[in-house]
Amino acid sequence: MERKCTNLPFLILMQTSKEIHERIKEEMTKNKLSITEFSVLEVLYQKGKQTIQQIGKRILISSSSMTYCLDKLEQKGLLNRSACPDDRRAIHVMLTDDGNVLMKEIMPKYHELVDGLFDSLNSDEAETLVHLLKKVRDRV
Repeated sequence: MERKCTNLPFLILMQTSKEIHERIKEEMTKNKLSITEFSVLEVLYQKGKQTIQQIGKRILISSSSMTYCLDKLEQKGLLNRSACPDDRRAIHVMLTDDGNVLMKEIMPKYHELVDGLFDSLNSDEAETLVHLLKKVRDRV
């Protein structure tokens, strides 16, 4: 006997999240970036100089994955790391000029993609979706 899914909202949320992730992955591949690399660059582009810990908290990846990702982005010339003058344990990360140029090129396309994924919702529906997702998130 086939087991019926009793939590359809969870199933649909996970399927939708996976599909969105795949579409963004396709787009970032065109720019020779992984989603994790793009996420790091996006944080730095939006927030400016950050510590490794601050970036990790924003994109929710392990410190070992973060080090590997930062190494790759530094090799590509998209970011720099430097010691924090106030805390010897902390490392600051910031975009290079090339990183800023790349993100200025990518971000409009990224926003267009994300907006397009949600353009089937009117503004009331989008607001309701945000409200409901926050309600679930706050419960977790």
